[in-house]
Amino acid sequence: MIRLPGGRLAAGTPREAARLAAGAGWFLGPSARRVCRAGTAGDPPTLHDLERRWAGRVSEFLGIEWDVAGLEHVVRDRRLIVLPLHEGFADGLAVLRLGMDARFVARDELFEWPTLGRYLKATDQVLIDPSAGPAAYRHLLRAGARVLEQNEALVVFPQGSILGVEAAFSRGAFHLAERLDARVLPVVITGSHRVWEYPYSPLVRFGQRVSVRVLPAVPPGEAVERATALEAEMKQVALSDTMAPARRFRPEVDGYWDDYRYAIDPAFPELAARVAAHRESLSR
Repeated sequence: MIRLPGGRLAAGTPREAARLAAGAGWFLGPSARRVCRAGTAGDPPTLHDLERRWAGRVSEFLGIEWDVAGLEHVVRDRRLIVLPLHEGFADGLAVLRLGMDARFVARDELFEWPTLGRYLKATDQVLIDPSAGPAAYRHLLRAGARVLEQNEALVVFPQGSILGVEAAFSRGAFHLAERLDARVLPVVITGSHRVWEYPYSPLVRFGQRVSVRVLPAVPPGEAVERATALEAEMKQVALSDTMAPARRFRPEVDGYWDDYRYAIDPAFPELAARVAAHRESLSR
């Protein structure tokens, strides 16, 4: 494995390393700056068009083999909260392929990344500090309302982490949808972790298959009631044979991420018990 300067990106061969370095130089340099300028200028139509173009070109460069179904369920011109499964940074490319004008909810720690931090700030994405508790939720309510009032979709990753399919959904995203009187659009994404599995590995892989399934939207007012069933349905789709393999959480390899707040879905009892036992051992 050959790491590029900075250490976050790596390639498997010298040829791929040269290709990756050239692509990163362009897509994280002049191409990204153009997107940021549109955001700073306060020009949402141009911004969202450039975001989709950028995502499409990055996808082509990486040779991603997209396997997409359910686009007929994408609801435009209505208040919409998009709830995707979360495997890695390439999930953003998948969401942008849906053709919506969207803003993403992300952890404020991503500001520490030079290029990504500039993008998040310049394009007015919704940054939250999960450790802030109720204050973070109030900020999300205010920011989310502004996004929806601009006829943009709000993208919330309900797992809040890229641990794997076993990570439980936070119910906060569903309560947010009801408070904002918005439809929920479930999006199942698998295989994206194989493109770039950072922070577990810096290796960038070319030519990976990524599956995307858009499920029917949940009407306003039904999000909380249907949250448990919807989580189960999305994960059942993710683990089906028709999808690219989903990311699985392996704490013996990935670590237990003790500094992060997360829960394991009870549908995976063996893993839930293992994580609980680990946490119990830390408290002794």
